[in-house]
Amino acid sequence: MLNCKQASELLSQALDRKMTLREIISLKLHLLICHGCSNFSKQMTVMREACRSYLEK
Repeated sequence: MLNCKQASELLSQALDRKMTLREIISLKLHLLICHGCSNFSKQMTVMREACRSYLEK
């Protein structure tokens, strides 16, 4: 099971590379039980979409 530091690092790395099946499953399990990391994941998604939207203008 991932700890929060590992989960946040994996979420960041996922922006730059494809995750393995094991990483995906481990991360999804962690996000199911960790409210803080789940919020971090949502925030990263919003920031990524905002940056993409800004670059398209």
